[in-house]
Amino acid sequence: MSAPIAHGGGITAAAATFGGRPEDWLDLSTGINPCPVILPDIPARAWHRLPDSHLVDEARFAARDYYRSGEILPLPVPGTQAVIQLLPRLLLQDRQAAVADNGVAVTDDRIAATDNRVAVVSPTYGEYARAFTLAGFAVDAVGDVAAIRAEHRLAVVVNPNNPDGRAWPAETLIALHDRMKAAGGLLVVDEAFGDTDPALSLDACAQELSNLIIFRSFGKFFGLAGLRLGFAIARRDILERFENWLGPWAVSGPALSLAGSLLRSDLSLIRGRIDDRRAGLSAVLSGTGLRKAGGTALFTLVADTRAGDIYTHLCQHHILVRKFDYAPDWLRFGLTPDPAADRRLGEALQGFER
Repeated sequence: MSAPIAHGGGITAAAATFGGRPEDWLDLSTGINPCPVILPDIPARAWHRLPDSHLVDEARFAARDYYRSGEILPLPVPGTQAVIQLLPRLLLQDRQAAVADNGVAVTDDRIAATDNRVAVVSPTYGEYARAFTLAGFAVDAVGDVAAIRAEHRLAVVVNPNNPDGRAWPAETLIALHDRMKAAGGLLVVDEAFGDTDPALSLDACAQELSNLIIFRSFGKFFGLAGLRLGFAIARRDILERFENWLGPWAVSGPALSLAGSLLRSDLSLIRGRIDDRRAGLSAVLSGTGLRKAGGTALFTLVADTRAGDIYTHLCQHHILVRKFDYAPDWLRFGLTPDPAADRRLGEALQGFER
């Protein structure tokens, strides 16, 4: 079985190793807005009752307007991780249907792995490859969308990418979708970090791209990752299958209520705050001579041969950043919440023995 992936946000484990109270650590290991929005009022009934259909509808209509998805009503999901786990089931079901349509009897729950090749543009969020590997699919880590081939039944592109911030223009991904569709495949585009760069998004043309699935994160931009809320955008039959497989009441009433309110709110203050915090982090990193290797508005990737020692040094100062087993010279820095945190990070980095 594939080992669990170490993600950012492990403050409790870091504190157990390096000391200090978790609440006193500065967590820069995630790509989440460090200045969460002020929460609007949540009606008491959202806490008291099971989430009724009107709450789901309000969240879906608000998401449709926010993501500009036209006739598609985005499906609220309990974090996009939940639907990542469903992708192998979706692909297997589609492959079985395609084989049956060709007059071949399907007598097994699985089709040969050679018929189920999946491409993941890498390096990227590791749970995609892990989900398909655990389900018995053959996964090809490819370096660019141009390397995706006709035999790939499904392709995953995170845009902009995590952790290096690479981005593909919409027209490139539309062309990829058309290639995948012609070969009977599906394209998954993860836009978890897309809120800060709407020009990259495929949401507005999703209804015209029938073999496209888009995942959107809610918590990263709004600074509410603990809410565990995301949205899936795809053609109706795919969303209906996701909804059926997730089961009733998959998303909580309070989460749906917040989505309905915040997605219709004025977001200019959020964007301005993120821009301010991005400038603060950039100034700290450049002032300490660290080389930027990529990133998005919500995180910066640094490349340095001393990355492992810098990581340990920061942990000793109770500052957590993200390291990568597959790239030992990389560190990812999330945004700091305020100028005081900028100074704390800068002082720690200045104290590193070079």
